[in-house]
This record gives sequence, structure tokens and C-alpha cells, in this order.
Amino acid sequence: MKKSKNKRLAIIIIFVFIIITLFVILLNNKKEPVSLTMWHVYGEQASSPMDKLVDDFNETVGSKEGIVINVTATSNSAEIGDELLDSQAGKSGAKKMPDLFFCHSGNADDLGSENLIDWQDYFTKEELSDYQKDFLEDGKVGDKLLVFPISKSTHMLFINGSMFARFSKDTGLDYEDLSTWDGFFDAAEIFYDWSDGKAFCAMDYILREIELACLSTNPNAKLHNDHGWYDENNKEFKKEFDKFMTSLVKGHIIVSDLYANTQMMTGESLAGISSSAAVLYYNDTVTYPDNRSEPMDLKVLALPISKGGNKVDTLAGTGLCAYKTTDEKAKAAAIFAKWITESQRNLDFVTKTGYMPVRNEAFNKVLSMEFENHDYKDLYHSLSKMEKDYSFLSESYDYNRVLNFYDWLRANQKSFEERYKSGEDVNSLIEECWEKLIG
Repeated sequence: MKKSKNKRLAIIIIFVFIIITLFVILLNNKKEPVSLTMWHVYGEQASSPMDKLVDDFNETVGSKEGIVINVTATSNSAEIGDELLDSQAGKSGAKKMPDLFFCHSGNADDLGSENLIDWQDYFTKEELSDYQKDFLEDGKVGDKLLVFPISKSTHMLFINGSMFARFSKDTGLDYEDLSTWDGFFDAAEIFYDWSDGKAFCAMDYILREIELACLSTNPNAKLHNDHGWYDENNKEFKKEFDKFMTSLVKGHIIVSDLYANTQMMTGESLAGISSSAAVLYYNDTVTYPDNRSEPMDLKVLALPISKGGNKVDTLAGTGLCAYKTTDEKAKAAAIFAKWITESQRNLDFVTKTGYMPVRNEAFNKVLSMEFENHDYKDLYHSLSKMEKDYSFLSESYDYNRVLNFYDWLRANQKSFEERYKSGEDVNSLIEECWEKLIG
């Protein structure tokens, strides 16, 4: 009996010893999670859609794979490039360089391609073929894919549908007349007379629209000289510049105060050309200076093209970069990049913000989505059609000089209109604008 008890006790001791040993082995083999810091540009508010996605990742795939992402800073697309350079240089007061961040390809180039991971090393060719080709090309610096597309925006023509209905009834013009720049400028002139001198359209990025009009008929045109600015001898660009400036100095179009939705929501202009992401900022109601109000009935159309030209539009927006440190962190970054751009997840994210999805499959699903908001429905219906036959072209120019030119146009566009009405030659006013641009 005593031997039997001793035998059972020995078995229990051995069993407990085995359990403790296995626990110690597992504890020693358990890897510390890979921790990645992130800076993003998707809003600084607590309910930022990117913050929510990061939380979802950490609680699901991150937990399973041993990856934790911490958002350590938020910024905006205009400022994050300089902030990253300050961090990289170790400037006093700058935050520590993040592992993951959102920026433009120009910012990535400034940081040095040798310091960033090439996403092509972590995605197979088959995986990359699922993404929009134009969007991938936009993220390349040389032959390296440094900026991975998460969401992209483009330029759209926004219309006050209520006002356009009255304008159309009186003039016979319809939305189809706005599909080319020639038709657009004709409509702008007719609207100016019809409305007793109101601008037809406010533009946020008039130089980019001039570039696109040029590229529509001259796809291989060189827009900038070796100094990254406009060449005074570029006849193709000058031809399109003159068309836009003719309409501007006559008062038919204007450069927006900053964003065209402001002028549209007060009835100052019938239309606006802005980023697709501007759909976020339109009200349902137009309130005119005399306090009359009516439904906006927003219509969102594709950007006009040059008559007989190719269908082209811009490609804007930041993408995801990963700073090169360890292979372990690079692999973790790739897992996050694949997760965040999974078709349905990416579609849910971008359609809340006016951006385009980055996967082919996601784009194909857009038309089958149900949108509670009419504005978003109209936007994504147009974007879905554009995806089939438009080419989306990368942007590249000196933003500071562009903004300075826009400020100058804003300050002078009303006086140009008055000078033209007083009898000054339209060509001399256009040349004044050209001289200011080329410096």
C-alpha cells in the first residue's frame, strides 16, 4: 500500500516537472512582438479612420503574427516630408524616425531610396498584378517601389445640379457639353452672360488642369525644364495655358479661395474642379448671398479632356513607406501593407473619404455598393467609369512656386476681369500671367 502511494506521488512529481519544463521552454521560446511606429496623414482627430484600422490590425493579424503598430504622430501631406527629413537628420526637437509613414514619392526620393524598403522584395509579381498599374508606377523612384498605394485621389468636376438645371433649361446645354475643354470654356462664357457676370467654375489646381489638357493631346510632352519649372519655349504647354487664361482674365473661371466647394456652397460659382476627396466637404444646401437656399443636388463628372485627345486625369495622394532597419521589421511592414489593402477592407476605407481603391478587384465592386449619400454615389459611379478608360498620371512640380502663382492669380483675377471689360487687350493680359509664371 505504501509502495503504491509512493509510486503515485512519484508519477505526480514527474508530471508536474514535465509541465513546468514545457512551460519554461515555451516561455523562453516566445518571441517579443515586432513593434513598428507609424506616422500618418489621415486626420488628427481621435476617430481617424487610419487609427481605427491600426487598432483592428493589432487585435487580429498583428496579435496572431506578433506585430504591434503604434501611431506616434499625425501630420498632413504638405508638411510630413519636411518633418521626416528633420527626423532623419536628428534635428533638435524632431521626433524619432518612424518605421512606417505616409508620404509622396518626391519625399521618398529626398529621404534616399537606399534608406527605404523596396516593396517589390516583399510582394510577388502575381500579388502586385492585383493592384492598379498606374498607382504602383506612381510610387516608384527609379525602378524601386518605395511608396506603396493605400488610397489615391484624382480631380473631378463638381456641379451645383440645381443651378445647372435652370441654366440648361434656358440655354440648351447639358452635362455632355462639359466633356471637353472646348465645350467647358464655351459653357463658361455662356454662363457668364446668363448669370450677369458670375464665374462658371472655381479651380483648385489650375496649373495641373493645364498640364493635363496638354498631355491629353501630347502624351509625350515634356512639361518642365531641367530646373523643374515651366519652359518659356514650350509651345504645346503655352497653347493650353492661353486657353485657360483667356477664360480667367475674362472672369469666366476663377482660381478658388483655397477650395472650390466654398464658392459653390455660396453660389459664387456653378462648378468647381477639385480633388475627389473634396466630396467630404460639400453641404447638401446652397445658401446664396441674399439668404435664399436650395438643395445642392451635387453632380460629379469626369474631368474634361482636350477634343480628340486621350482621357487622362491626375493621380494624387500619399502612399506607405517603410524605413529600412531590420529584415524582421520589413517583413512585418509587408504583412500590414497586404492586410490594409485587402480588397473589401480597402474599399470600405476609401469610400468613406472620397479616394480611389488600389486593387483591381475593389474597383470592380464599386458599382455594386450601396451608398447612403447621393454625393458619394455620384462620385464613385463616375470614378468607376473612369477606371475603365482613363489613364491616371503622376504629378511632379515645385509646390511652393505653384502656390505662389495661385496666390498671385487670386489677388489679381478680379482686376484682370475689370481691365478686360475696360477695353484692355486680352492677349496682353494673358502675357502678363505668362511672364509671372515663368519668372
